[in-house]
Parts: sequence; structure tokens; C-alpha cells
Amino acid sequence: MKKLYIGNLPFSATEEQLNEWFSQIGVTPSGVNLIRDRFTGQSRGFAFVEFATPEEAAKAVEQFHNQEFQGRTLTVNVARPRQDRSPRPSASAPDSQ
Repeated sequence: MKKLYIGNLPFSATEEQLNEWFSQIGVTPSGVNLIRDRFTGQSRGFAFVEFATPEEAAKAVEQFHNQEFQGRTLTVNVARPRQDRSPRPSASAPDSQ
């Protein structure tokens, strides 16, 4: 399975629209994860899209990187592995001073 990063998405974009967009070149994503703000639920302007084969992912990058989608020029490339990050301090945690 190959995962792509799709950046500079319009905030109004939906998972269904992304699926339809990719299907116009004959590739079908096996998963679309539109990243949303955890508090407001609004799109953060990027998504991760998974494809069953590296060939489908490569075709999607070739066809759609720097192409316009709903008025915005997208970044489409292979997603980098997620880096481990230390947990953020909680807002309710007492100061250690």
C-alpha cells in the first residue's frame, strides 16, 4: 500500500470529491483521510490518500501534482513516514516552576 500527501486543498473539499477526482484517471484510492481540526471539525487543507499499488500512486502524483483542484494548485507527493513526537503538555497541567 502506498500513501500520498495532498496539500493546499480548499477547506470545502470532501473525501467524496477527492475519490471522484482520482477516479477520473482510472485509479481508485483504498482510503482517503481528510485531516480536520479536532476542535472545530473544519478541514486543515490537507489529506492522506492510500492506493493499493505503487503504480497507482505514481500515476496520481504524475497526473495531479501542481494541478488545479477547486481553484487551488495542489501539492501531491509520496507521504513521509510519521515522526514520533513528544506529547504536548496539557492545558490543565500545573506549571513546574
